[in-house]
Amino acid sequence: MGEAYAKLFAREGASVVVNDLGGARDGTGSSVGAAQTVVDAIVAAGGTAVANTSDVSTVEGGKAILATALEAFGKVDILVNNAGILRDKTFAKTSEEDWDVVVKVHLKGTYCCTFPVWNWLKENNHPGVIIMTSSTSGLYGNFGQSNYGAAKAGIYGFMRVLALEGARYNIRVMGLAPGALTRMTADLPGMQGRETNPMSLPENIAPTVLFMASDLASEHTGKVLAASARGVAEIKMVQTKGFRSETPYTAEDVAEHAEQIFFPSSVERVLS
Repeated sequence: MGEAYAKLFAREGASVVVNDLGGARDGTGSSVGAAQTVVDAIVAAGGTAVANTSDVSTVEGGKAILATALEAFGKVDILVNNAGILRDKTFAKTSEEDWDVVVKVHLKGTYCCTFPVWNWLKENNHPGVIIMTSSTSGLYGNFGQSNYGAAKAGIYGFMRVLALEGARYNIRVMGLAPGALTRMTADLPGMQGRETNPMSLPENIAPTVLFMASDLASEHTGKVLAASARGVAEIKMVQTKGFRSETPYTAEDVAEHAEQIFFPSSVERVLS
């Protein structure tokens, strides 16, 4: 996904810092190869890019990514938080390490990269856009992804708060819930066979990210877009009309007014 974003942004004239630790899907290992390969392709196509291999899940790594951008290009306008790993298991089999490392890369990593960029934009009175990668696994839930889903749901909450705080500084913050065939998702249930559908390729998700980062989306902040082979749609947290009471109510009262409190099952099926 990040490769597709970087190449598209570069074709549109952006100077890009490509970050990748170069590890495996489960977060182990590291290599300069992944980031440099993308940079080489961008430069060969006439674009401008530099590589960074810092660990996004550390504060030092986030600072180093910003420093690379400032050293190479003198400023930063856009941050796309995209790094991620998988340690998929049913909850009963999820170890503390499996939980901690996934939350660290996804949720803490989004913090570690956003914090220095946010403060640079704020202190320099510089408009900017920050994009965070959530997931339907966190917004709707997905079997076997309790660690991943919890981290992605946390990113949604983080994005909503920063969208409110960023309004006064002209910093827009948006979320993406992508669905594409990548090396991280290729062998997951439901992904088999998508390699024959060109719409499932990351290159066909990237225009949504370009839209969010550009002036085309200048009126939008605090929103999540789902982008996949099916197209693009906004995902919103919604609330029913509910049951109102001017006096203390009982558990039995809640049960009695269930039709007002809960969404119809047909709506739940659409959301899932």
